[in-house]
Amino acid sequence: MSNIKKFWSCFEEKHPSLAKWLYQIFYFVVFSMGVTIFQYLVFTFLPGLLGTGLAGTEFMWPKVSTNLFGVKFTWSLLGYNVLYDTAGNVLIGGGLGYFISYELGSFLAQCINFPLQRNITFKSHGNPVYQAVWYFIAWVVISLICNGFNNLWMPIASAYVAPAVYNLLVTVITGGVSMVIFFFVFKIIFPEGEAK
Repeated sequence: MSNIKKFWSCFEEKHPSLAKWLYQIFYFVVFSMGVTIFQYLVFTFLPGLLGTGLAGTEFMWPKVSTNLFGVKFTWSLLGYNVLYDTAGNVLIGGGLGYFISYELGSFLAQCINFPLQRNITFKSHGNPVYQAVWYFIAWVVISLICNGFNNLWMPIASAYVAPAVYNLLVTVITGGVSMVIFFFVFKIIFPEGEAK
């Protein structure tokens, strides 16, 4: 372990800027993956706990009728289609139940992610209220983008694969898009060094 520390110290001395970026990217990815796993668990298990009543309650805005790859569904920016099996029974994994699960899982993940990224990854000492407000705004915008995109392909995926599989896809796509955008948002909202 001491050889790794020596190597890193030497590398930091020779390449301080690159070393800082590598440090930040490493911790950013580690923490992001951790909250992504948390989100996946919420996306997978909370809809079942909320039950078929909420899964069968339509909640969508705006409602745009669409037909892709032979699957008819309603696209929205907020909310999800109610899912049915071939017999017409409501399936867990759609409707208001999935929307609540998605938003709650995503929000709680950000509540975990914010202090980790702020204090460990970026070692920021800026105004935490200011940073939290901008973080929240970024999360809302990124969530809307991901919701809109997910609502294009999730109804198609639900027709062909099990909910656990499309939950994994939702998590990977949402997490991947969010990670790339959030890294650069964090570089802006988490200035390094002492507060001014």
